Amino acid sequence: MPLAPANQSQLVRSSQKDEYYRTSLRNNANEAFQTLAGSKRWLDWRREIELLSDLAYYGLTTFSGYQTLGEEYVNIVQVDPTKRQIPSWARRGLFVFCHAYFPYLLGKVLVCLENELEGGQESRSGVGRRQAASGLWSLESWLRRWMLRAVGLLSESQRKACLPAVFVLQQSLTLLHRLHVALFYISGSFYHLSKRAAGISYLRVTGPNSDDGTIRSTYRLLGAVSLLQLLITVCLQLNNFRQRQRARQEWKLYRNLSPQRTQSLRSRISRCILCLEERRHSTSTPCGHLFCWECITEWCNTKAECPLCREKFQPHRLVYLRNYS
Repeated sequence: MPLAPANQSQLVRSSQKDEYYRTSLRNNANEAFQTLAGSKRWLDWRREIELLSDLAYYGLTTFSGYQTLGEEYVNIVQVDPTKRQIPSWARRGLFVFCHAYFPYLLGKVLVCLENELEGGQESRSGVGRRQAASGLWSLESWLRRWMLRAVGLLSESQRKACLPAVFVLQQSLTLLHRLHVALFYISGSFYHLSKRAAGISYLRVTGPNSDDGTIRSTYRLLGAVSLLQLLITVCLQLNNFRQRQRARQEWKLYRNLSPQRTQSLRSRISRCILCLEERRHSTSTPCGHLFCWECITEWCNTKAECPLCREKFQPHRLVYLRNYS
């Protein structure tokens, strides 16, 4: 029987089936560990338990040279870039590392880095207590100590400059994943970044399918729509970033004004931009802009965003400022 490249729908169904069995294995492992060790230790080690569950699933299937349950469900097999043989153990090991262990390690590094950059002196004073709680030999404690030494070499200004870079990196990873999925819809290969890194693709072992062309055309259309949506998202985030930068520059300019001009500017700033009158019952949005209580609550009934910078927020996050003129 001739082999043909697996289409997008088969790869998606296979991934969904694997995710179902991975989740089931994770839940059973978490339940067993919580029963044996207690809830407190389970909360400290739940991510490591999920990592071990994923490594066990892919170690017993892909790394051992067998099909996963999802691949068996849709009758597809892994092949290397030559399309003539199954991937070598090195490629399979690289896939397991990139798919299971690397996201866990990257998440730990980014969280520890963000905590150290935000914590400053408080983080340094509390690192001993956190190490005692998690154990001196754990990966998290080792990362904290390493991050503490690295961040300690930075000045206060450098630390403040690095914190937005961590946030940008986290957002970029999300956008990269969305871009990769959109490209998969168009090209029909490498549903996961880890398989692209390892060079593992799929062939289907079933006979020719007359609907294969229709399926691929439909997914190409979905990929084009996904790329358009991603482009719009990036443009909105860049616009939001520019508005925040502009607001920060305006605030710096306002702080440097002379007292006379500051007084005149304060009289103009004390006006609510929604009703164009003196602010009554000043209320702050999470982004720091001030409005009348009645004006901003009425606005939020229609749009849950700041009228000035368009930052999204829930109405319950509005802060009523007492004794503020």
